[in-house]
Amino acid sequence: MNDKDSLRDILSQSLPVILFRNHPKFKELTGFAPRSIANQDSLGTGPKERIRMGRTVGYPRKAMVDWLLTKARRG
Repeated sequence: MNDKDSLRDILSQSLPVILFRNHPKFKELTGFAPRSIANQDSLGTGPKERIRMGRTVGYPRKAMVDWLLTKARRG
């Protein structure tokens, strides 16, 4: 199993089914501020899927994990 597969497993277990931008631990769970991902959305470079419930935007777990893996890099 490579690093990306391990990271995918960890993220899939720790993220809720739908992660809303107003979640109190959004930054802790993703490493990104909610506004940063909102900006990425507006540029078309955010997670591929999003769900709107009223004025709140959320991301399905798979879309968020896939997007976070594209942003991951070795340090």
